[in-house]
Amino acid sequence: MSIQQSVTGAANDSGFMVGYLEALSLVERLHRLLLDVIKDEFERVGVLEINAVQALLLFNIGDNEVTAGELKSRGYYQGSNVSYNLKKLVEMGFMHHQRCEIDRRSVRVRLTEKGRHIRDVVSELFARHADGLEDKGVLGPAGVSEITVSLKRMERYWTDQIRYIY
Repeated sequence: MSIQQSVTGAANDSGFMVGYLEALSLVERLHRLLLDVIKDEFERVGVLEINAVQALLLFNIGDNEVTAGELKSRGYYQGSNVSYNLKKLVEMGFMHHQRCEIDRRSVRVRLTEKGRHIRDVVSELFARHADGLEDKGVLGPAGVSEITVSLKRMERYWTDQIRYIY
């Protein structure tokens, strides 16, 4: 019997398990879909030199000056993934980098004008989506709040599992 069959068997015994697995699958699909939406927007506006993951990185950095470690500790990215993408973004001129005065091993990064342009494209896309979701009655402020609260609870539970179980 495979793990999937075992999980499926357990899921059949518990309606909650079925819902939980469906939620996990949906979170995964939504993330991939978000990256596709960003990619499509960039193709529409003629931005072809940057990928969706890198664009989200620029969006998440915003006006801040950060280290790769800070981005990793915020939970946005895996260590090697963020380091690779930061290096590429610096090489392509989307970010400035500078050695930290206190810890010379650490490099601080911030967006260049080119990087701020990408951040603005993503920000405008998200603003259009927010307006569209609300205007079309897909999701309002209460719905967004409920989803956010639930996802934060899951995040906290998973974080606690990593910290205290292993």
